[in-house]
Amino acid sequence: MSEQTSAARVPAVSIKKMSKSFGDIEVLRDIDLVVHKGEVVSVLGSSGSGKSTMLRCINWLEEPDRGTIHISGERIGVNERTGRKMANKELATLRAKTGMVFQGFNLWPHLTVIQNVMEAPIYVKGMLKEQARAVAIELLEKVGMADKHDAYPFTLSGGQKQRVAIARALAMSPEVILFDEPTSALDPERVGEVLTVMKNLSSEGYTMIVVTHEMEFARAVSDQVVFLEKGIIIEKAPPAKFFSNPDAERVRKFLEISA
Repeated sequence: MSEQTSAARVPAVSIKKMSKSFGDIEVLRDIDLVVHKGEVVSVLGSSGSGKSTMLRCINWLEEPDRGTIHISGERIGVNERTGRKMANKELATLRAKTGMVFQGFNLWPHLTVIQNVMEAPIYVKGMLKEQARAVAIELLEKVGMADKHDAYPFTLSGGQKQRVAIARALAMSPEVILFDEPTSALDPERVGEVLTVMKNLSSEGYTMIVVTHEMEFARAVSDQVVFLEKGIIIEKAPPAKFFSNPDAERVRKFLEISA
């Protein structure tokens, strides 16, 4: 097998036997998930099922108690050569391979839209300011926010803020983008504009893991749909099977309620 072919087979994300507890409460148990380059995986489940914690463990914002996570073949959180936890600088390098879009936007309020997008490429990747600005303008055009580049976050709608947050995540050229319920904080009329951007990203081949309650989005865009129940993956299937003939009774009841 050629080196190029071998590299192409390395998953964008590989999770094995990942578990996480907070005190006596086990939030995740033995999570196994493989996401290949260019795939979109939607993660569904009721509130408190562990969906957001799973995302935060992938980029080590939360430290799992057990298991391994690899991003493009590199283990995050633990140095495989020494077996020790990664130093902050080493962890930051791997974390930069994941873009995170939060439900609460998390934009820097004191920076303009374009400054929000430029900040990480300049200070984390060492990109020259002129280059970072050019990248930011291109990405803001991609999400339909170029006309607001000098605006401050407080002047924007929720949907506009989320589109800026997506551009900020893209600015680091991540291997995978993690979306944590990106539309849950939006007014209903703003949901569509964010989902349209996300659908466009999926068609461009971005690797995405999306925690969502948007069933039609998951059905239309996903390569895999994962259902979490009390911290356990109880269903994992392509959308055609997941939405028409799931194996788990719990999933069937969830879909009936969500219809």
